[in-house]
Amino acid sequence: MSTVGTVEKAFAAALYADGHEGLDTGASLLAAAPAADAELRLRGEEFVRRAWERGWQPADIVRIVRRDLGEAHERLVAGLIAGESGRYAHLAPRWRAQLDELKQAPYAADRFSYAGAVLELYRLLVRLPSIEPVGPVPGAPFTAEPSAHEPRMLTRIRALLAKAEATGYPEEAEALTAKAQELMARYSVDEALLAARTHRPDAPAACRIGVDAPYETAKAILLDAVASANRCRAVWNSAFGFSTVVGFEADLEGVELLYTSLLVQGTTAMTRAEAVQRAGGRKRTKTFRQSFLMAYAHRLGERLAAVAEEVVTADLLPVLASRDVAVTDRAEEMFPQTTTTRVRGVTDEAGWTHGTAAADSAQVSKTHPRITP
Repeated sequence: MSTVGTVEKAFAAALYADGHEGLDTGASLLAAAPAADAELRLRGEEFVRRAWERGWQPADIVRIVRRDLGEAHERLVAGLIAGESGRYAHLAPRWRAQLDELKQAPYAADRFSYAGAVLELYRLLVRLPSIEPVGPVPGAPFTAEPSAHEPRMLTRIRALLAKAEATGYPEEAEALTAKAQELMARYSVDEALLAARTHRPDAPAACRIGVDAPYETAKAILLDAVASANRCRAVWNSAFGFSTVVGFEADLEGVELLYTSLLVQGTTAMTRAEAVQRAGGRKRTKTFRQSFLMAYAHRLGERLAAVAEEVVTADLLPVLASRDVAVTDRAEEMFPQTTTTRVRGVTDEAGWTHGTAAADSAQVSKTHPRITP
């Protein structure tokens, strides 16, 4: 049998039927045919390309493979993504950044185990549904950024937030985070005014941010609060573990940076508070954590909304209002049938109290005199 015929027969047995029997049959066929490995890899890269055409990006694919399969499959898909991406001379900046995050490492196993893992991965890839696209796929035209380097302001913001995550002193973390939010707001307004003055073609874009278990509802609420405060819209897809954030490019990366940092700071504060609870004889860890993070997200939402009102002066309202309308229109175009859900699961008073206090410690204000860039 030819290598193509072997691969086709293995796929017919394994990819389009549920259960392990078909996987075992397909793996046995491939294990006995080493010459089919090259064809098998080409088919995998083709499945990756088809997933991109259905709206998935590299980080999305890696995230769901990691969640639904495992580390070995993540290694395999990273290699396929790198191989398929290598066919294209030019890639959009966000796409390139996701490729830089890939963890590539060889997967060592006996032939049967290797073939079985490959078929499990391909079964997942061919069943991925279409989702809302958030950028051009490789090979499609895109608007290149004026510079390959990150804007200086974002570099400063990133450095401030890294320091906030690293410090063991809550007051210092508060001050650093406050300064980062101040710079984010200033950068956003400057970009909006520049676009208005120069009549630069500027339209909302979108990106996806992972919202991983556990306690994903609280994390999604926190991301929504950060996005709203920075003139963006976030739509959570609980089934696939991500939120799509819609906004102007000047705001999107800032949202991801601040959300990630606040999540790290909140998790650190939660671990510290949980240790105190355990020292007092408490054992209900899960309910404490869930209530803590819900309170943390809720309180930060209130504080960020207040800050958002403070940083906008009357002369900026017309420019920013037009951008708000554009973001809303784009989000509604992408997601015409969003739904709301009632949040449940806050049952631990101590967790809620500690989470609220942690949010207050991570407060974000307009200015803070103790920090100099």
